[in-house]
Amino acid sequence: MRLIASLAVAASALTLAACEPTDTQDPSAAPEPAGAPSAPDADALTAEGWGPLRIGMTLDEVTAAAGPDSDPEAIGGPDPESCDQFRPEQAPEGLLVMIEQGVLTRISIMEPSALRTDQGFGIGATATQIKAAYGDAARVEPHHYLGLPAEYITVWTGGVPSEPYVQDSQARGISYETNGDGVVTLIHVGGPSIQYVEGCA
Repeated sequence: MRLIASLAVAASALTLAACEPTDTQDPSAAPEPAGAPSAPDADALTAEGWGPLRIGMTLDEVTAAAGPDSDPEAIGGPDPESCDQFRPEQAPEGLLVMIEQGVLTRISIMEPSALRTDQGFGIGATATQIKAAYGDAARVEPHHYLGLPAEYITVWTGGVPSEPYVQDSQARGISYETNGDGVVTLIHVGGPSIQYVEGCA
């Protein structure tokens, strides 16, 4: 009789356990916060460009690779012959190219771009994340128009340059611009023009 009662209690406990919800979700499958680092892919922005667009291409090469200006009536630069910015028709939303003297010198992304750099950072990443990833290789400067913690975080492929303003046309780097909340709102990749703070200047 005691054995039957014990079996009944055990069966009841198993039934209750089976009815209780279990958390089978893999924690690693949880969605990442916007802009958080992720594994780089073939579509990543690098200091040398993005996808079919490589820094140093001519305007004709850019057009052949990604299409003409998607909005030719828009104002891209004060003097389009010397410097112009536009989104090629076949480029993702939120991506702009900068053409100086007929050559691609910079690629920029902003909202609503979902592109990321080769370190896995996109729009919405934080300055803290970027500084932790690059360490001493990053040059940090205060934002020209916003108060701290807004700043520019720039990383050059050859390491931190000795000069305050890089002028070597062969130099390549990535610049992250953050807002007053320390969140990335713009990313520039390319040559010395990644240092511009106001369009073509």
